[in-house]
Amino acid sequence: MKKTQILILLFISSLALTSCGNDEKQQAQAAQGQQKLGFPVVTIPTKTVTAYTNYPASIEGIVNSEIRAKVSGYISNVMVDEGQKVRKGQLLFKLETQSLSQDAAAAKANVNAAQVEVDKLKPLVEKNIISNVQLETAKAKLEQAKSGYNSIAANIGYANIKSPVDGYVGSIPLREGALVSPSSQTPLTTVADVSKVYAYFSLNEKEYLDFIQNTEGEGLEEKINNLPNVRLVLANGNLYEHEGKIETINSQVNVNTGTVSFRAVFANPERLLSNGYSGKIQIPETYENAIVIPEFSTYERQGKLYTYKVQGDSIAVSTPIEITDRVNNLIIVQSGIKEGDKIVAKGVGKLRNNAPITPQPVSFDSIAKGLEQAFK
Repeated sequence: MKKTQILILLFISSLALTSCGNDEKQQAQAAQGQQKLGFPVVTIPTKTVTAYTNYPASIEGIVNSEIRAKVSGYISNVMVDEGQKVRKGQLLFKLETQSLSQDAAAAKANVNAAQVEVDKLKPLVEKNIISNVQLETAKAKLEQAKSGYNSIAANIGYANIKSPVDGYVGSIPLREGALVSPSSQTPLTTVADVSKVYAYFSLNEKEYLDFIQNTEGEGLEEKINNLPNVRLVLANGNLYEHEGKIETINSQVNVNTGTVSFRAVFANPERLLSNGYSGKIQIPETYENAIVIPEFSTYERQGKLYTYKVQGDSIAVSTPIEITDRVNNLIIVQSGIKEGDKIVAKGVGKLRNNAPITPQPVSFDSIAKGLEQAFK
């Protein structure tokens, strides 16, 4: 009986030892398998990177003149068409002047009559037949008659509405037969000079102060001169061909919006832009010798950003980083890693802290394809 029990115990012990040996062997094999997992690894470079901040903008021609009637009347002729290029002084509209012409004829007759009276009295004064007072009174009436005539003639001239500037005609909401007057709310049209255009945009108070204080120069005018060129993204998402320059800054804060208004000017030789267009102004900020990594080389946990730094030859260590900015798919790193460090470039979602890896060195430029537009 005792011999049988001893044999059973020896059998169980051998099974336990075999099982433990198998477990250890499987764990070793698993560890070896994990060590064989390859991950692309890059060496951290420094780059000069340009980031762009976007601000909504509205577009206007450098001259945007509303055309209004100076006298009341019915439109008799529209002399131009929408979109037409016109010169300063070119006739745009004619107003009906029949009643004014009749008034002008009557006023001209009064001038003639007053002139006849003056001519009649002059020799009588010279011969001392009448006093000079009568002649001066007649001359005053003549001047009064001329003034009345000139006023009516001016109104007739105002009925021929001309362009005050060179430019392009906008929409024409009123046509022949429409009654217009100086008090009409709707202008006859607009004439805009769009050889250049203004882009108006705003920054909030904090953005404005940061922007100005980080710009070289003593006074505001000098700082404006030192501002970099800006870009314009059109409403269709395309980048406008020509860069612009910030010309003016209204440094007073708008009490209603809490913003400071800027104005940039853009060349418009193709006449692609016109009044009423919208877009986004892009203001550049350049980071010299910045530490950069691809955004897909990072992961976020509890509001903090991490990357895997390669420690030694084969250990991926989770490393928190602080960032300065994001540019396209690049992250500009403030602290946590430095130039020359090696990080896991791709596949960070498959890793855990202190995981063994097989590094596969690749160049930074090859892993960050498509990001070169951010580099200067």
